[in-house]
Amino acid sequence: MADFLIFFSVLIFLSIPVTSQLNELFFPGFKDLGKNLTLKGIAEIENNGILRLTNDTSRLQGQAFHNSPFQFKNSTTGKVFSFSTSFALAIVPEYPKLGGHGLAFTISSTKDLRGLPSQYLGLLNSSDIGNFSNHIFAVEFDTVQDFEFQDVNDNHVGIDINSLNSNASVAAAYYIDNSTKQELRLKSGKPIQAWIDYDSSQNIVHVTISPDSAKPKSPILSFPVDLSPIFHKFMYVGFSASTGLLASSHYISGWSFKINGQARALHFSSLPSLPGPKKKHTGLVIGVSVPSVFFVLCLLSLAIVYVVRKIKNAEVIEDWELDVGPQRYTYQELKKATKNFSDKELLGHGGFGKVYKGTLPNSKIEVAVKRISHESKQGVREFVSEIASIGRLRHRNLVQLVGWCRRKSDLLLVYDFMSNGSLVNFLFDEPKTILSWEQRFKIIKGVASGLLYLHEGYEQVVVHRDIKASNVLLDNELNGRLGDFGLARLYEHGSKPGTTRVVGTLGYLAPELPRTGKATAGSDVYAFGALLLEVACGRRPIEPTAQSEELVLVDWVWENYREGKFLDVVDSKLNGEYDEAEMVMVLKLGLLCSNNAQLARPSMRQVVRCLEGELEVPKIVGAPGALDGGNNGKDVVDGFDDFVNSFASSSFEKMTSDSFQENSVTCASLSTSPLSLLHGRGETR
Repeated sequence: MADFLIFFSVLIFLSIPVTSQLNELFFPGFKDLGKNLTLKGIAEIENNGILRLTNDTSRLQGQAFHNSPFQFKNSTTGKVFSFSTSFALAIVPEYPKLGGHGLAFTISSTKDLRGLPSQYLGLLNSSDIGNFSNHIFAVEFDTVQDFEFQDVNDNHVGIDINSLNSNASVAAAYYIDNSTKQELRLKSGKPIQAWIDYDSSQNIVHVTISPDSAKPKSPILSFPVDLSPIFHKFMYVGFSASTGLLASSHYISGWSFKINGQARALHFSSLPSLPGPKKKHTGLVIGVSVPSVFFVLCLLSLAIVYVVRKIKNAEVIEDWELDVGPQRYTYQELKKATKNFSDKELLGHGGFGKVYKGTLPNSKIEVAVKRISHESKQGVREFVSEIASIGRLRHRNLVQLVGWCRRKSDLLLVYDFMSNGSLVNFLFDEPKTILSWEQRFKIIKGVASGLLYLHEGYEQVVVHRDIKASNVLLDNELNGRLGDFGLARLYEHGSKPGTTRVVGTLGYLAPELPRTGKATAGSDVYAFGALLLEVACGRRPIEPTAQSEELVLVDWVWENYREGKFLDVVDSKLNGEYDEAEMVMVLKLGLLCSNNAQLARPSMRQVVRCLEGELEVPKIVGAPGALDGGNNGKDVVDGFDDFVNSFASSSFEKMTSDSFQENSVTCASLSTSPLSLLHGRGETR
């Protein structure tokens, strides 16, 4: 009988869902477990068992902490234990797309926080920021970009220690596989599951989020830190949230936590669902009590809506638009062509906005519609520049602008549709299709031909300013076409370019750009050199995850060339199947174009003639780095001496080999290592 009572007592003990003695808790909903939580502020548990930390009231806060503290430290060593937690959250903003402010999973030395609402998330106040005595660890899910705390954007996850200046933060996203990242909108109003894991043996925190119950293999945020100095032996765990001028309802529908082990899994199907929208009966009451007034109000409302829509949708054409260039489409035409800018038609997105596939209603021609983002720095000036610069350009290796549209702040460009997308899709990571060397060489020659047309074949010099693999598009025959002229600048032949802000992409920026602010044909050649090496090596110009000696592609290629291992840099995905003479020529041209001294680079006409087999590149190529007057400098100048002399008959080459050599040396002191651009980007995108 005594044994039975002991066994029965153990069963009862294990059936309790929350047991701090076991260093574990499991809340698949909070309906019958609310007594285990201490609620503060406006936090409450809904009838269906969901924990609501805040509602749509401005500038308030809510907290929910487990009643009892957990032992986080080893009594002997003082080392913090590993821990794991998982919870399902949802943020429902009062106004769509405008969050306010956010919530945080919190481990604190007290459950009586003296925090403020708004940007403080109920965790801290203005006098406590950065105070080491706070003993607070939090992972924030923030929906407002607060410049006081240097937030990265208005949709991010951050790790906070004793401060709301995040020690590490990242835009909210999750990995579909080990390399494909997908954006995740925290304020979508839909359930999101989060996992936070601390490994005490490695001293690292991992944060993972997902729109479903399956945990991605890779965390979105990892931060190395030893929490032992931050934590007391006993700490409280819970959540804190706040609202600001704008409000959001912050919900937790399930929560699992464990010390020295993996937190138990949560499944959305077994958790309480979010409450539906509130029903408002005001219109019905008025309609029943005052039917005649209601009828009149309806007629007036319909009339006002009609007028407002007519005004809103009116496409006012200003005088300057009449002289711009190609066909002007109506907004409704493009809206219909892209199926109301459906996500299913989305081809890609970048710093300037999104690109959709469309089919023009009348002609049934497939097009790509670029919709400039409202958050983009590209405004009407750059928009008009793109129209004006490429609207009249005609070349088989340039993406043709078909037309455009402007409706107030909506800016749209219509291009030929490139069925094979960007060259990036065929070079990096794990492409579905491997381009043969023959195909790659054809693409290189095509882009070079298009770039030569921009520099010399048009009525003005067109400097592209953003040459890179992602701006090389491939048609159905895998012909390379250069696109995206949003940063293009024009100037007259024989004149000097003006100073402008430094724009472009890190790895393709010529070293002289941050110094002079003048984009030239030479800076385009530098970027084309990076493209040549990308195509030959199958690697990006800068690989942050590579070893230090392989970080900058041009430096790595040069070192292999100097050591007599030139072909070791060739893309392994080619499996050795390539024309060796063509490959060596492309790699040498890549190094020549990547020279830090602007006047030491070939022109695009010289590059094209080499690619067409009309001229040979120098047998010896000098270092692309600084011309310091030593042996390196002599090698570079001598190499170019023969190279330039071979172009003596070209009407496009105005300088002699002597003047070329003199100018190259003069620029030596101004040259800059590509690696230095990692620390001084200028203005990039």
